[in-house]
Amino acid sequence: MTDEPQESTPPPGLTVRPATAADEPHVIALWRACGLVTSYNDPSGDFRFARAKAGSDVLVGLGADRMVVGSVMVGHDGHRGWIYYLAANPGHRGQGVGRSMVEAAEHWLKGRGVPKVMLLVRETNMQVVGFYRHLGFEEVPRVVMQKWLPGDRGDPAGPGA
Repeated sequence: MTDEPQESTPPPGLTVRPATAADEPHVIALWRACGLVTSYNDPSGDFRFARAKAGSDVLVGLGADRMVVGSVMVGHDGHRGWIYYLAANPGHRGQGVGRSMVEAAEHWLKGRGVPKVMLLVRETNMQVVGFYRHLGFEEVPRVVMQKWLPGDRGDPAGPGA
């Protein structure tokens, strides 16, 4: 027996597929319901950006009723894969939707030869750390730094100008 998390069977009726343009309002509503949208991120812009690039995508989990109950944005730089906007409809939590979305993102990355998956957890969302630990993620000592580039997010002078 190993301590490695094992892939699981998706919840009954759950189908995971790449998002389409028609999924955008449903995915954004899910992100909002899960508290994943911040004032400094344009969720529609993030959704469209990820879908438009070869190195990223948005995956959706559809329930038996074909409604969006889960999502994950996934991308990579060739070495590190990243998971963003992991969401499970609050009414479907504890049913394996989140796990299935993480596994779908990992499968997407493996299919592109990416050997490692990373994610960031905001300080305002620390309650999810146990969920990720249960899936085999571990905390690593890092300092995360950022810099907004001028003209980003539609502001010609950049944020805070």
